[in-house]
Amino acid sequence: MHQIGVVGLSYRHAGVDEVARLSIAKADLPARLPGLREALGVAELLYVGTCNRVELLFATADGAPAGDLRQSALEQLSGQAAPPERAPRLLRAWAGEAAIEHLLLLACGLDSAQAGEREIAAQLREAWEAARAAGTCGPMLDRLVGEALGMAGRMQRRQAGVRPPSLADLAADRVLKHLGGSPAPVALVGVSPMTRRCGLALHQAGIPLLVVNRTLSVAEEFAASVSGQTMSLEEFRARPAPVAALALAAGGGSVLDEHTLRRLSEGVRAYKSTLLLAIDFGVPPNVDPDAARRTGISRLGMDELVQAVQERRMAELMRLAPVRAAIDDQLTRLRTEMATRAIGPRLAELRTAFEQIAADEADRALDTELHTLDAGQREAVLRLAERLAHSLAHLPIAGLRAAASQSTPDVLDAFFREARPHRRGRAHSAEPPDSP
Repeated sequence: MHQIGVVGLSYRHAGVDEVARLSIAKADLPARLPGLREALGVAELLYVGTCNRVELLFATADGAPAGDLRQSALEQLSGQAAPPERAPRLLRAWAGEAAIEHLLLLACGLDSAQAGEREIAAQLREAWEAARAAGTCGPMLDRLVGEALGMAGRMQRRQAGVRPPSLADLAADRVLKHLGGSPAPVALVGVSPMTRRCGLALHQAGIPLLVVNRTLSVAEEFAASVSGQTMSLEEFRARPAPVAALALAAGGGSVLDEHTLRRLSEGVRAYKSTLLLAIDFGVPPNVDPDAARRTGISRLGMDELVQAVQERRMAELMRLAPVRAAIDDQLTRLRTEMATRAIGPRLAELRTAFEQIAADEADRALDTELHTLDAGQREAVLRLAERLAHSLAHLPIAGLRAAASQSTPDVLDAFFREARPHRRGRAHSAEPPDSP
């Protein structure tokens, strides 16, 4: 476990603007991840970027403990040097068991702004696929992310009858309140877990939807499930269709310039409304806040959405207490399993050392005081020595397996270094006694 680390920031201790400044665009990940892994000096690396967090999950090489990478992570993500005091203030870091616990909490939605939301599991899977495609995810992170997603799936099935909360639901409620019962159309800009869920809620409320996306085929696929119309992002920018509200979650920062926003703001009058509402899930923002103010658009960004759900967070965490308990159980199992696996080769060496000592002693005895034994008897002595070696090795090996999950790597290293058995070797110099 000591090889695993996490470094990053989230809504808990940083604003969305800070998250946006350190985020990597999805299209840039294939090129950025290998260089980022090399710059950080780690063996495996996975980048998780969502609307309210940027985190790096990593594994070190050759059993080295995960160090504090906050300074180098900040400089690599921001692309500039940073004063030493800034990184510890802005970023958080987890190592070893704490890092794995954080990953499990993240996958199950317990670290989300809206506790219990399920979109994060899909976002974690996408991050995993991106890291594997970039060649920066190896066996250690593959195992852990697979475990985390498997647990998230089990928790979702266990609560199949409960509709978990989501920021997307809050967004849909705000849009419906803004519409005031009018069936005016709403544009979903970008097809993401957030806009999908928001769109489904609006569709169930009878709101006409326009799905806008850079890739039109993706928009058409989702629009078919909500009886919506479609436009490419390029076309929407050039000839924006009149809508009463927008829900945006498109990568790449600002996707609608001020000219387009002004035309959209003017078009909303067709629905007897003086303001266009923009729910902006984008990080960086898809609608520039200053441009929204200048064009008379009411914009609700991630900071406002996160703030709105904090009052309900504690109640949701209480409801999810069984999930928290299941994570603790999973963490205990992983701790024992990974610790045992980590010292497996050294335990095998220890067993081999016991076997070799016993074999050497048996050979010495057969060359000296037991030299008169016949072939069958000699073979019996060798088998006895082998059984004794296995029996004697069992006690320290079993004890080390049990202690591995409770001890630090330094303690285990000290044991293997100081308690390593030393073979006496065969006593070739001893002459067999004279035959009677």
